[in-house]
Amino acid sequence: MEQLRKLLEESINEQLYQMILSNARDKEAISKAKVRPVMLQKELYFQISRFVGKQVLHQNCTKAELVKEVFSMMKADFKQIEIETMSYKATGLISKKGTVTIKKKRHTEEKAPVDMSHNRSKQYILQEGTVVDFLVDLGVQTKEGKIVKSKYDKFRQINRYLELVEDIMLELPKDRAIQIIDFGCGKSYLTFALYYYMHILQKRDVNIIGLDLKEDVIRTCNALKDKYGYNKLRFIPGDISSFEDMDNVDMVVTLHACDTATDYAIAKAVAWDAKVIFAVPCCQHEVNKQIENEMLAPVLKYGLLKERISALLTDGIRANLLEQMGYDTQVVEFIDMEHTPKNVLIRGVKKREASTPVEALQRMEEALHIKSTLEQLL
Repeated sequence: MEQLRKLLEESINEQLYQMILSNARDKEAISKAKVRPVMLQKELYFQISRFVGKQVLHQNCTKAELVKEVFSMMKADFKQIEIETMSYKATGLISKKGTVTIKKKRHTEEKAPVDMSHNRSKQYILQEGTVVDFLVDLGVQTKEGKIVKSKYDKFRQINRYLELVEDIMLELPKDRAIQIIDFGCGKSYLTFALYYYMHILQKRDVNIIGLDLKEDVIRTCNALKDKYGYNKLRFIPGDISSFEDMDNVDMVVTLHACDTATDYAIAKAVAWDAKVIFAVPCCQHEVNKQIENEMLAPVLKYGLLKERISALLTDGIRANLLEQMGYDTQVVEFIDMEHTPKNVLIRGVKKREASTPVEALQRMEEALHIKSTLEQLL
């Protein structure tokens, strides 16, 4: 751990852009932490943002306090840290045995000075003012790089998605091309964003396939990716349940696939032993048609409440089944409810071998007369 302490001592100064502490040991307690420098009354401080459930807790520290806090969090709460400064980017990983591995890569050009204003605007991965061609074609951004006011929610959603991707980058292979498939890609603004972030910004080798039933949408997406020169991205027409064109997949994305299409995508991902699964379910009807329970009858008689309870139960069952299949699974808010009702994202990262079925889950399903497609597929 002394290596890590030396790295912290070296990196915590006015040239620090940010630190990200991730791969939490107990995600219920604290899922992630970020650090950035701030100027308070003309003095240099460092702000820690701890992500606890839906809350973000802030703490301002001196350099000495921050070294102590981050070192303590890495010993107790996290297994990995990413540090970016004006001159280099470093990562630290802690193994199960407590061994620390540090890697550092210097930037080819020194970056611009850090913005230390205390109340600065949110720093998105895709920044307003930087022209991104697919955002312009989607009408999210003007040709000058400004965000179209009516599309700002979409801009926030794209960045929120990329933040969630950023958290799992170290889980994906570094010695070969990352194989990714996006089931039900639709107009593909998030597929283009994923390619742009991974291949253009992070310089990772990728092969990404977008799959959708609508052939006209696929034609449009292929024309756009050719226009942008996104050579490691392609779109093909097809159905999730019968797709067989890839044998080795590292990451499966299924965003807003309707009803049980999400289940077929997750089942495919599990069969491939995909390292990462991202699912934002949509219009879950299956449980709504099945659910029966005498104790809940006074609530289930209201259609809207029955629909919402059914959707939450469906996603809860999916998350439990992924845990059963060896995935560390989170159910997180994809974007604020005021922006879209489709705001639940299930994120699974493969960590261990599959285990036996959870009895408590089976008892719940029996009590509610539920049998899910995903459970049958698995």
